[in-house]
Amino acid sequence: PHESVPVGKDETENMEISRWGEPRQFDFEPLNHWDIGEMLEIIDFERASKIAGARFAIMKGLGAKLERALMNFMLDLNVSKGYKEVFPPIIVNREAMTGTGQLPKFEIDLFRTVDPEFYLIPTAEVPVTNIHKDEILKEKDLPIYYTAYTPCFRREAGSYGKDVRGLIRQHQFNKVELVKFVKPEDSYNELESMTRDAEDILQRLELPYRVVALCTGDLGFAASKTYDIEVWLPGQQRYREISSCSNFTDFQARRANIRFKREGKKGTEFVHTLNGSGLAIGRTVVAILENYQQKDGSVIIPVVLRPYMGVEVIR
Repeated sequence: PHESVPVGKDETENMEISRWGEPRQFDFEPLNHWDIGEMLEIIDFERASKIAGARFAIMKGLGAKLERALMNFMLDLNVSKGYKEVFPPIIVNREAMTGTGQLPKFEIDLFRTVDPEFYLIPTAEVPVTNIHKDEILKEKDLPIYYTAYTPCFRREAGSYGKDVRGLIRQHQFNKVELVKFVKPEDSYNELESMTRDAEDILQRLELPYRVVALCTGDLGFAASKTYDIEVWLPGQQRYREISSCSNFTDFQARRANIRFKREGKKGTEFVHTLNGSGLAIGRTVVAILENYQQKDGSVIIPVVLRPYMGVEVIR
């Protein structure tokens, strides 16, 4: 871990860094997003369970359109900041999963096909980081920024009984990812700016959130420093993770053999890689439904999404 990472045993000892926005004061009892979604007929969990079982959802009508609007809004914003949009394979080989650190440690949480052996990605971090596997990049080409929309697939082993209802913890969900390849001396500054890029999405959507630095006991084994961004959910009366931004320094670069050559210098060095969600789409839908719900059961569309949605309210 980096020296700035707070020391602690588990998530209870993570350190809050900042807050943005004030949780809205309701003059009625705010509903959970699954109740809102069912009332407005924009999320159907029951029929999804016929098709695939628990932890799946069908987005319908303006719910499906909201999901799509968010993807486009996030990608457009990220691209405007210099991230290059890519649309990678969502089924990858074992080497790709090992390169980013999902294997062998997290095999139990991955969906695998047997013949031939492939894995469904748990995050776009896997295919996008592996774009430059076994390459030597030029110093002048760094930093490289990518943004990618992909579906993501997780078995959620070990989360039995957690978030059983709703969109928070699904086997299949959409996410827009941010990935960076940078010079070693720049990686911690790049982590700060990537986290700001993810925060900017929430600020434009006018959703209250806080930023938390993960302590040593909660830090992923591949990361040297991680910030979680947690959005306020009135239906649950608490902050929930909507983005995680990490600096992996050279951990993934060593595994995936991603190097660069400095101009006028002999030899090569490993790049540093970073990634973060910008943002998880399903959880953003949850945050919009819960924060923008009205007394009459309708949901106001955030101003920045109206050009993508073509409507101002879901009723």
